[in-house]
Amino acid sequence: MSKRPNFVFFITDQQRADWLGCYGHPVVKTPHIDAIAARGTKFENFHVASPVCMPNRASLMTGRYPTQHGLRYNGCILPQRANTFVNVLAASGYSTAAIGKSHLQPMTETAPMRKAAKQTGPIAEAWKPEQGDYSQEEPRQYQPDGRYAFKTPYYGYQHVDMVTGHGDKCGGHYGQWFRENVPNWRELALPESELPHNYSCPQAFRTPIPEEFYPTAYIRDRTVDYLTAHAEDDEPFFLFVSFPDPHHPFNPPGRYWDMYSPDEFDVNLPFEAHQNPSPPMRWLKEGWETDRPQINPQTATMTDNSKLQEIMALTAGMVTMIDDAVGAVTAKLKELGLDDNTVVAFNSDHGDYLGDFNMILKGALPFKSITRVPFIWSDPDIQKAHSNHALASTTDIATTVLARAGIEPYNGIMGQSLLDNLEGSSDLRDELLIEYNDGGPRLGFEKPARVRSLLTKKYRYTHYRDEDWGELYDLKADPNETHNLWNDPDLLAEKLRLSVQLNNQLSHLMDDSPLSNRLA
Repeated sequence: MSKRPNFVFFITDQQRADWLGCYGHPVVKTPHIDAIAARGTKFENFHVASPVCMPNRASLMTGRYPTQHGLRYNGCILPQRANTFVNVLAASGYSTAAIGKSHLQPMTETAPMRKAAKQTGPIAEAWKPEQGDYSQEEPRQYQPDGRYAFKTPYYGYQHVDMVTGHGDKCGGHYGQWFRENVPNWRELALPESELPHNYSCPQAFRTPIPEEFYPTAYIRDRTVDYLTAHAEDDEPFFLFVSFPDPHHPFNPPGRYWDMYSPDEFDVNLPFEAHQNPSPPMRWLKEGWETDRPQINPQTATMTDNSKLQEIMALTAGMVTMIDDAVGAVTAKLKELGLDDNTVVAFNSDHGDYLGDFNMILKGALPFKSITRVPFIWSDPDIQKAHSNHALASTTDIATTVLARAGIEPYNGIMGQSLLDNLEGSSDLRDELLIEYNDGGPRLGFEKPARVRSLLTKKYRYTHYRDEDWGELYDLKADPNETHNLWNDPDLLAEKLRLSVQLNNQLSHLMDDSPLSNRLA
């Protein structure tokens, strides 16, 4: 066994931090993830770089903010010329593998929601198109029978088993496997094959697909296969295990569908709990009251308490299925004798409003329900389990993995190593930047939202481009962010100070890479 550690990095899609037992959820059962926390470090104040899938996943890979790495909003690409920490691991002798959802390139062929730009000449964009193949996650690659030969390395991954999409309609290598292994796959894919149920919440679908053929089970089994095949290798491995759930649609299979009852859940933060809702919140409320349809199924919306309780019950089923899959993988690590030299981490790419102020999904409003995510790190060389309250970010993951592997990071990385925090230190940073960019106008914004938030131990200060309003929450006095203090005259000096701090954070986003190679 190499002295350099192996890594198994679990990540879920759209799971807020407080939806795990170890983070205090009173109903959801997650004993296997809780067991990782019980022997590791649980970060209580861990936030995304951006509360949307693709930008934050690219920030995880690069240790940089969307403004820097270029994948600014869903539908963009992570340029292939961007280095990732996985590239660094591979260059240092690690075997690298990704199983499940990647989402560093578009995984649909749907046209973007933005309006067509006005052409002023024969050239459309300020930048020439990126060179290379950016179609590897697109559905057309997986339409033929057999298995699509994925071109690697893929952002540093030498082995890729791709799962695209969400719910029971996932594609990629999973889709090809599903068609090959399920004789009646066409029938199961039909909308009319939905199993009967009495749920009325948005995007509830009782899938007829058995548990053993659901994407979560596929990812579990392919992960176990990888560990078994590499258990005797001399070189260490980094294994990225990415579940598309508990992202909507809400369709846990089999026993997980009715594992929880809606009556077990409460809507603790109804819309009325907010003392002075922002314009987008009021816009969403008006849409709820007038039955205005969503722009698309990914756009934040509001719904009533009973439907929220149904969504919570179905989400809990998806979370518990993931937990069971995590348990199977950690049991295999132990069986193979790999657990004494393998770091196991658990994270999510962003959260979900999931009932806060009657909202669901995600969007431009950076409440902690979508920016605060779980981050757990269990390390065989660190025996003391504890909770850590350092203000940490998705950008820190790349630096931390490399530091734990004993490898120096590349120039331009923004994240900080959390190794001292794993040993118990609470020192890291005093403030944290979170950015959000939309691909089109939503939630009542006339233009695509550009949002920048400064997070401190006491405040969340949020600036919205070209708007005459903003947000300021005292997180000590008001941890649920129910009273916007933006217009409070007593906090004018504090607001100005936070504005200066935000400007300082933004000044750091200038790209320092590459370094100059001449004096002038």
